[in-house]
Parts: sequence; structure tokens; C-alpha cells
Amino acid sequence: MTTEVRLEWGPQGLRMLSETCECVVIVDVLSFSTSVAVAVGRGAAVWPHSGHERAEELARAIGATLVRGRNMREGRTLSPASLLEVDDGERLIMPSDNGSVISHAALMSGLTVVAGAMRNAQAVAAWVTGRFTTVGLVPAGEQWPDGALRVCYEDLVGAGAIAARMRDLGDGVVMHPEVMAAASAFDSRSSLTEVPSGQDLVERGFVEDVRLAEEVDADDVVPILKNGRYVAAE
Repeated sequence: MTTEVRLEWGPQGLRMLSETCECVVIVDVLSFSTSVAVAVGRGAAVWPHSGHERAEELARAIGATLVRGRNMREGRTLSPASLLEVDDGERLIMPSDNGSVISHAALMSGLTVVAGAMRNAQAVAAWVTGRFTTVGLVPAGEQWPDGALRVCYEDLVGAGAIAARMRDLGDGVVMHPEVMAAASAFDSRSSLTEVPSGQDLVERGFVEDVRLAEEVDADDVVPILKNGRYVAAE
């Protein structure tokens, strides 16, 4: 089977790809999809949430832990480092402004939805290639103060990591030009400590989160969105 790979950015990109793709891979390297890979790879289930207003109510209803913002610095937070010791079977509600919002929007799409990052690029690439005829990569991006999408380097190379691994699997992968450009960006990538989002995390004392985010193929897990939550693909 030939697998055709496309790439579009952010929530609008998800909507566009949902018209042509069977599967989408949501990439939010700093840090939603990295956090999901870390948590699911250690046996947790992660519910994406589109906002913080009712997340605590949902957490109480299903016996889950609400993942807080990094500024809490204790307990389960969006910091991937805080999730390294999650318990097998633990339930987490994980709101975030980008990757989680896009994941939540994909719940009713009928697509197979995967969380991808540099940490699980090989696992995701191997799982989607040959399983689907059309796969869409959705780098989440960041937001400008007015809410507009800001294309960001870390999600470009995160999507590129998956694209590069798919490219290397053989001749059955057809990549659109945007996908090939992302793969090339990954091949010649710079450290995430050199880009604005990474620099901000380092300055705030979260250098470990940046290190975890740019570890390539560190987790052999494919988090898929099933019954409203990310769990490991079988």
C-alpha cells in the first residue's frame, strides 16, 4: 500500500486535512505531544481538553488528575519532566492552548488521531506507514498575542522527524513538498534551546523539558485518540 503524506498547520490545517486524510498526527513538541508520549509510554491515559473551565469538573467525574500549567512546579504539569514517574493506569486531563485544543477538535472527525513528537517519531512513522493511504501531519504552532497562528520551528522539525522516518521506510511513501521540507529541516535541525520557545523554557528553569522534547526516538509508543483519550496503540 502507498501512503501519501500531507502537512498543514494548526486548527485550520486539521479541518483541511480531515477532508482528504484517514489519519492525522498532531505535533506539539513544546510540550503537549511530548508530554503525551512520555505519559502514555509509561502506561497513563491522557484526555485532551479544549479549555480549563470545566477540566477540573471532568477530572473529578472520571477519577483523573488535572494536569496544571508549568508554573505550579509540583505535581502533574505540562512539564514532560513531571510525568516521567506516572503510574501505570493513571488518568490525566491535559488542557493546553495548542496541541490539546487541536486534539479535542479532532474527537468528532472520524479520523484516526495520533500524538507525535521527536520522542516517538520512529514508532509513529512505522505504525502509520502502510496502514493508511493518506496521512496528515498537523504541527500545532504557537499563538501570537491576538490569537493568530505563529508557525514555530520546534513543531516544524517535530513533524519533520516523523516525515524523515517515513521517508526512510521505503518507496511506498509519497510526500507532498511541505512534508519533504519539514523532513529536510529535521535532518539539519538546530537545538531547541536556540529558538524562542526553547529559550523561554530555559530561562524559566525548564531546561530538562527542552532536553526531553528533542530526544529522538526515546519512547516506543504510538498514542492514539480512542474514546476521548490518548492510549497506546496495540
